[in-house]
Amino acid sequence: MEYLKTFWSRRYLLAELVKKGIKLKYRRSYLGILWSLLEPILTTIVLTIVFGTLFDNSNKTFPVYILSGRLLYSFFSSGTKACAKSIRSNAGMIKKVYVPKYLYPMSSVLFNYIIFLISLIVMIPLMVFCHVKPTWSLLLVIFPLILLLMITFGVGMVLATVTVFFRDMEYLWDVVLMIIMYTCAIFYYPQRLLKSGFSWLLKYNPLYCVIHNFRACFLGDPLNWNYMLYAFVFSVFAILIGTYTFYKKQDEFILHI
Repeated sequence: MEYLKTFWSRRYLLAELVKKGIKLKYRRSYLGILWSLLEPILTTIVLTIVFGTLFDNSNKTFPVYILSGRLLYSFFSSGTKACAKSIRSNAGMIKKVYVPKYLYPMSSVLFNYIIFLISLIVMIPLMVFCHVKPTWSLLLVIFPLILLLMITFGVGMVLATVTVFFRDMEYLWDVVLMIIMYTCAIFYYPQRLLKSGFSWLLKYNPLYCVIHNFRACFLGDPLNWNYMLYAFVFSVFAILIGTYTFYKKQDEFILHI
């Protein structure tokens, strides 16, 4: 309770760091936040044309399928990479002013999450265009969205700690993200892979579990609660490990940044 009270007393500082992150992200950008709406739409158009033709896919909901996966993966990618750089990029402030260090990775995730939530607006016109009618299952979308935030924060806290001592982790994480992208079934249907001996590539990928249920909410399919449970356990475990390692090593950050 003492830690929670301390965190609550610093909520305004966290809010300022989140505002700062959003401003810096779109600094010197003419399109600004509008680019967060244009980029996923343009990417979806390209992916739909390329992979729709490649896999001879004529399903009218395929663009919605791609966009939903693309949005969630983009947030996970940008959020974790921002977390990984959060301590080093704020080295000047850390050396001059005392600010609880955990606020830096937390604010990095939150400002990317706010931008991600804004970008979800593009799902509405695409659903109308693809004649995807909303169902009551859309109300359950809050669960995969919360799990996505938890997973990103947990993994980000681990990366924020490791990157301080091992800077090459930033480059290694780019490679890991590429592997994660291909095992999230963003631009292909996973049925054949799930029936093969490599189904574990998807089933044990918590981000795929979240993306699967997020899509189900929009397409009116039943949620896979086993996937939800696995993603929840993974996210809690990641947050505990990330918070513990960060807390144990934070006093050494000043010596390595």
